[in-house]
Amino acid sequence: MAKQRKHPQGNIAQNKKAFHDYFIEQKFEAGIALSGWEVKSLRAGKAQLVDSYILLKDDEAWLMGCHITPLKTACTHVIADPIRTRKLLLNRRELDKLFGAVQQKGYTCVALSLYWKKHLIKCEIALAKGKKDYDKRHTEKERDANREVQRAMRSKGKDD
Repeated sequence: MAKQRKHPQGNIAQNKKAFHDYFIEQKFEAGIALSGWEVKSLRAGKAQLVDSYILLKDDEAWLMGCHITPLKTACTHVIADPIRTRKLLLNRRELDKLFGAVQQKGYTCVALSLYWKKHLIKCEIALAKGKKDYDKRHTEKERDANREVQRAMRSKGKDD
């Protein structure tokens, strides 16, 4: 299973469902084109990535389904759409790699997390393959077994 990396500048939102539903193959870091009220809402931690996905169209990548709840105080003069499509900022080489993998190899492109990197907001996206139900069960059994081993090790350390 892919280990979730902690971002030192701070997580805003994570898509834990993606780790449950997909085998994560390769990760990319992308910038996001945001408006001012969205940045203020993200600063307050008002984002959800659960049902979000990446749409690759016209040589561009778009973040779809990411829900950013507008703050009451920040957007009084703007009509805020919390689930609007947001453009992901990637370089040409990364876009070509994503397009090739999705079209030819059957990968899916998913959003894993939103986080701060210095003063910028970044989105971690990944090429992923879907898990079957038996894969999900196997992963869960493996996690439970590891948890039992950790418990046994801890209790053994206390006995000594």
